[in-house]
Amino acid sequence: MIVIMGATGATGGAALRSLAELGVPSRALGRDPGRLAAGLTDHTRRLVEPVFADAGDQGSLCEAFKGARQLFLTMANGPQQVEHELRAIDLAVAGGVQHIVKISAPAAEPDSPVAVSRGHHRIEEHLRASGVTATILRPYAFMQKLLLLAPGIAAAGLMHGAMGDAPCNYVDCRDIGDVAAAALTRPEIAGGTYHLTGGRAYSHPELAGLLSQLLGRPVRYLDLAPGELHAHLVQRAGMPDWLAAHVVEIQQLAAARPEVPDDIATRLTGRAPRTLEAFLREHLDRFH
Repeated sequence: MIVIMGATGATGGAALRSLAELGVPSRALGRDPGRLAAGLTDHTRRLVEPVFADAGDQGSLCEAFKGARQLFLTMANGPQQVEHELRAIDLAVAGGVQHIVKISAPAAEPDSPVAVSRGHHRIEEHLRASGVTATILRPYAFMQKLLLLAPGIAAAGLMHGAMGDAPCNYVDCRDIGDVAAAALTRPEIAGGTYHLTGGRAYSHPELAGLLSQLLGRPVRYLDLAPGELHAHLVQRAGMPDWLAAHVVEIQQLAAARPEVPDDIATRLTGRAPRTLEAFLREHLDRFH
């Protein structure tokens, strides 16, 4: 049995759907199994077992891991992420799980300039020391996160950032799900560490230009100093302080380490990753 943590999230949901497309059953964990079940298609429903589990509830995790041999581990970034993921790894291993596929992040290093990446490094090291097969996926920026820019673009044709003209790798969460499903079903690729990108990196000015073209009206990118972007995200976008700091850190990382696409997703899935233009066209109504 394959257990999917974070099954209601973008990457967890994508992994669940990718496995279902392959005809592989899974157990989807969430705090609201009814909501999980309601979101399944008829095809997916017959292959998915929705189960209650809370990352902060040890008993529910122990129950959810019973009989499982593989775990897809992803959790939303947050102050308790390291604690929760370390606990999930320990309980999964104790319950008999033999292979864990973890969603990590680029620059998962002990001295990373991104606090969340330092946390992922700690989790990765703990996972590797656990004795089970560890597959690490390090995706770059999610295309789905660009939808957070939609209200500002729809209202004022404006997007903010602190990256200058540095390129940024964007990857569709559905491609991450496809790679995760491959790692969970093909033993020959399990145990690796894989950086995942889309097919092209875009700077914020290039992204504004692409949106302008697709929308048929101007979209402007306003480049801010890091402190100004942090203040904007907290005061105008309503982000909690830690999340605003994270956004600024990853944008500054992209500026310091120019990002270049790779072909790992293509090699693992056998097809080219979804393009940013196709993703934006799919969700263009959100930007109007």
